[in-house]
Amino acid sequence: MRTEELDFCLPPELIAQTPAPRREQSRLMVVRPGSAAAEHRLVADLPGLLRRGDLLVLNDTRVLPARFYGQRVGTGGAVEGLYLDSIRPDIWHIMLKTGGQPRCGERVRLDEHHALELLEKRPDGTWLARLHGPLETHALLEAIGVMPLPPYIERDAAQRQRWANLDRERYQTVYARHAGAIAAPTAGLHLTPELLDLLAGHGVQIARLTLHVGAGTFAPVRTATIEEHEMHSERFTVPAATLEALVSARREARRIIPIGTTCVRAIESLPENLNPAADFSSQTRLLIQPGFTFRFTDGLMTNFHLPRSTLLALVAARIGLQRLQELYRQAIEQRYRFYSYGDAMLILPD
Repeated sequence: MRTEELDFCLPPELIAQTPAPRREQSRLMVVRPGSAAAEHRLVADLPGLLRRGDLLVLNDTRVLPARFYGQRVGTGGAVEGLYLDSIRPDIWHIMLKTGGQPRCGERVRLDEHHALELLEKRPDGTWLARLHGPLETHALLEAIGVMPLPPYIERDAAQRQRWANLDRERYQTVYARHAGAIAAPTAGLHLTPELLDLLAGHGVQIARLTLHVGAGTFAPVRTATIEEHEMHSERFTVPAATLEALVSARREARRIIPIGTTCVRAIESLPENLNPAADFSSQTRLLIQPGFTFRFTDGLMTNFHLPRSTLLALVAARIGLQRLQELYRQAIEQRYRFYSYGDAMLILPD
């Protein structure tokens, strides 16, 4: 598949910079099988759009406040960093941005009691660094970090401070449980406890899994074809109860509707021979594009994605490239809000 087929021109003002005042009041483009025209609804309308017996799959990963700011001990230069993961409890894998050229062995002061010692610069430009200080990683990030909003959400220093509390609340799903993501599973940002209760009351089954979303999820495809793109890896766990729900829904011909592309990647990465008696954990590098055969994904709720992205290729695999292009054209005409803090699309199954 040619990457240019996933390109489109988006007016900058349609890139959502802040969330909707209320989660469930985000707009929802509803795509039905066999209908060329999309419906324009709200996420709050979900109970009337889904059926009794539908299975929704949610990603309950919790976003870490993984962006941090520090100062180079030797030069006093300002540093902006992004925590990616830990190689060991005291060894961080990070991205750094600074005006100078950091060197192995130098330290970055995070606060009065904590510093990072730079150990090794990797070929991809990221660093390994040793954490010095009394707090463990997650506790320290909660104390000093800010939410790792993607770069298309622009905040200057004053705006970061003004919006800090809102971003901590709204760049997180209401059902976030297991910390480890550095990007939000954005389709789930629209759901509220009250809406989930309404869905359950209408007979919609809800199951959960955990996929820790990494920085690579938003990376644009820079190769000429999607197939040439080196897909990022993400850790996921599907609990036994969710495996059983998936197997039962398939056996009973009930519809499975993941909330977000991260859920799709997790459930479509499951092995052929499932053991619903035990949790399943693994890493996935699954690249989904047109021609892919879905085993557990009938419908999908998802946000509007970046051009030339693997996320867009996944949606094209579900509804077809030509239809995807037409729906995005309609979304731009109808002034939908795009990307992480933007509106959503609900693709209903046959």
